[in-house]
Amino acid sequence: MKKNNTQSLGILEKYLSVWVVLCMVAGVLISKYLPAIPEYLGKLQYAQISLPIAILIWVMVYPMMIKIDFASVKNVGKHPKGLIVTWVANWLIKPFTMYGIVAFFLYVIYKGIIPADLSKNYLAGAVLLGGAPCTAMVFVWSHLTKGDAAHTLVQVASNDLILLVAYAPTMVFLLGTGGFSVPWDTLILSIVLFVVIPLVAGILTNLNEKLNFSYSLPR
Repeated sequence: MKKNNTQSLGILEKYLSVWVVLCMVAGVLISKYLPAIPEYLGKLQYAQISLPIAILIWVMVYPMMIKIDFASVKNVGKHPKGLIVTWVANWLIKPFTMYGIVAFFLYVIYKGIIPADLSKNYLAGAVLLGGAPCTAMVFVWSHLTKGDAAHTLVQVASNDLILLVAYAPTMVFLLGTGGFSVPWDTLILSIVLFVVIPLVAGILTNLNEKLNFSYSLPR
């Protein structure tokens, strides 16, 4: 079984960690020696969302949306264990472990190096980032691992709905401040850009293929 699974992986999936590291190195080198490129790309954003990154994510997510059998989405609820694990991990474990790990490094390991005010800002940024569940990249990982596309869609959609209700209270609790401002425009736009638009495109593509198939049948 292990041998068959390994052989079924393409070169992209098999050496994914290598490509990630190479991309990180390339990004650091470009920012250091060709700073004009990231400065220009950084200006191409709306509501704190990078438009070039959005386009690249569409390229990655769209192929998976085409593969979704939307008729099977209704059957995902018959196997709720995966959904429950995702909800618990995203909302009862991840934000708090993010807070604990970052606080440990900032206030214990690097206490004498990073000023207290700066550590507080770093902690807030890490918590804000860690408290929001991933959306678009979940489709990418599921596609690379040949996961269940319909199940992935329901997982992402349900977590996005929970995010709209639970994100602000969780962040206020962890950051200990009532003056926390939720970037609703960024959150909602991210859901629309990285989930809704590719999803609609996938649905339209599937409908178009079905219509073309029906027209091609002999009458």
